[in-house]
Amino acid sequence: MTSLSVETLAADAVEPITSAGNGQLGIAVLAGIAVIVLLITKFKLHAFLALTIGSLALGAFAGAPLDKAISSFSTGLGNTVAGVGVLIALGAILGKLLADSGGADQIVDTILAKASGRAMPWAMVLIASIIGLPLFFEVGIVLLIPVVLLVAKRGNYSLMRIGIPALAGLSVMHGLIPPHPGPLVAIDAIGANLGVTLALGVLVAIPTVIIAGPLFSKYAARWVDVPVPEKMVLQRPSEDLERRPGFGATVATVMLPVVLMLAKALVDIVVNDPENVVQRVTDVIGSPLIALLAAVLVGLFTLGRAAGFTKDRLSSTVEKSLAPIAGVLMIVGAGGGFKQTLIDVGVGQMILDFSEDWAIPTLLLAWLIAVAIRLATGSATVATISAAGLVAPLAADMSTSHTALLVLAVGAGSLFFSHVNDAGFWLVKEYFGMDVGQTVKTWSVMETIISVVSLVFVLLLSLVL
Repeated sequence: MTSLSVETLAADAVEPITSAGNGQLGIAVLAGIAVIVLLITKFKLHAFLALTIGSLALGAFAGAPLDKAISSFSTGLGNTVAGVGVLIALGAILGKLLADSGGADQIVDTILAKASGRAMPWAMVLIASIIGLPLFFEVGIVLLIPVVLLVAKRGNYSLMRIGIPALAGLSVMHGLIPPHPGPLVAIDAIGANLGVTLALGVLVAIPTVIIAGPLFSKYAARWVDVPVPEKMVLQRPSEDLERRPGFGATVATVMLPVVLMLAKALVDIVVNDPENVVQRVTDVIGSPLIALLAAVLVGLFTLGRAAGFTKDRLSSTVEKSLAPIAGVLMIVGAGGGFKQTLIDVGVGQMILDFSEDWAIPTLLLAWLIAVAIRLATGSATVATISAAGLVAPLAADMSTSHTALLVLAVGAGSLFFSHVNDAGFWLVKEYFGMDVGQTVKTWSVMETIISVVSLVFVLLLSLVL
């Protein structure tokens, strides 16, 4: 992955495009973020436009020449899209193949056939975690909600007992595990190792999703008891298909990029010799681009062709997968521009000075910044992008593992307490037929548990690594 190196970050921080002091820079940062928050929340402006305007406002408040602020923003946008744009596109294609071929439904039906009674919440969190790897959060919800509603209705389960584990699985994947856009951009901005971040992210995700999913769902079911909304019981994607991919082939395809990237990270640690043939091979096949590309190419056969798709149908599926991610790519790119503007005006050194003066642990500071932006904007992606840009200079003296943990701390903070300014809040509310208060008691509390619990495990890992 193309990413900013620690040396580049340090150099940018040493030669800012403005001579403003820390006081003026602090005001500029707050003003820039305030502009973004105001435009998103008050004027309902698209996050891409809000981040673009906020970046220019940041440069202006910091006293930077307008041409240099524009250049910083453009450079950051280009580097970010170049680094993660292709990965997001490949992830979208794999997710679309998984959904349209019926592979996702095959995973769901196979696991549900093996589970019953008390095991059902655990089955739902397992399903959501597997399906959530290649899918965007919103797409995962659309796929899983019909299953959640059908299982709750036919099995006479509490809707919250089944629904919360599924939502927890999707949310944890979205916030902590690449190739989701937020973690990818944070890895790129901070200069973390993707394989190590993925491995540590899985370590954090497993206990987090258990606590926020099956365990918390017991209490959520007591607090909120709502019937299954009949109008939301939708047709599943694969009901019109004559055949579906096999369970084993589907799971193997979804897990292929994860296995390749983890293998690269493991070989890099064990072998630790750039000239070694095995390491050179794994460095290639385990790179995010090759790993995801391999999964897509394999998926064309194991998912698409296995479902009986013609060449034209496969081409159409790939084409349709790319259109919905245009907005995501622009938001991610603008976030990269905002991040680069922060670095170029000298905010990195200001953050370093701030962390030293206040003696706040770096991981906790990263989490708090992400929490503040999440609460203000409602967007986990915007919170991740902005917070990663602010704390990136703090990674200069960190080890590989601690840099990865910094990414995870940012991701954890970006999930904190989803409320009325978050589109996901309203999506869950409407699908589950709850009122605002009930949604806060269940969905919002679940998101907060994910954020806090994952931070705790990140801090624990930092003590032993």
